[in-house]
Amino acid sequence: MSDTPVIGVLALQGDVREHLVALAVADAVARPVRRPEELAEVDGLVIPGGESTTISKLAVLFGVMEPLRARVRDGMPVYGTCAGMIMLADKILDPRSGQETVGGIDMIVRRNAFGRQNESFEAAVDVRGVEGDPVEGVFIRAPWVESVGAAAEVLAEHDGHIVAVRQGNALATSFHPELTGDHRVHRLFADMVRANRAAQSL
Repeated sequence: MSDTPVIGVLALQGDVREHLVALAVADAVARPVRRPEELAEVDGLVIPGGESTTISKLAVLFGVMEPLRARVRDGMPVYGTCAGMIMLADKILDPRSGQETVGGIDMIVRRNAFGRQNESFEAAVDVRGVEGDPVEGVFIRAPWVESVGAAAEVLAEHDGHIVAVRQGNALATSFHPELTGDHRVHRLFADMVRANRAAQSL
């Protein structure tokens, strides 16, 4: 079995292309995923930023929501940025009507917590598990994590708020590392996928 993981990017809405590029730099085979049969062919999945309500509704429309929930429950590695973080939360503090999540991380998130589009900003963030200098975080209408359960590990905070969390094979960040040219967070995720593949092959 090749050591190169196949990692999908949920390509329903959001900054899909940037994630595909970042994953390729992190030595993964990256491909867009829109349908259940495409989801079945990947070792891990990135849920990109965008608009969480729209992504939720399109995931249901394309028939990929339930298969995705099942794969996450079964331990498939998954990484969500910004809206993707919201999608991985077990609970949203202020959900839109009809908004669903995939779940997978025992956390409560607040949508648009850092402000509107015109209040977007960049900040250096120390992320546990990422060696070297702080990660440059791009925050665009970003959520933050209000609280986490005992199983979730806080990887980073900014201005007193939780902005990166991991629980088992699920990883989530409030910010967009795919927009900076610094691909260390994607490399961390690719390593998670490799470790999961290796464990399954034993």
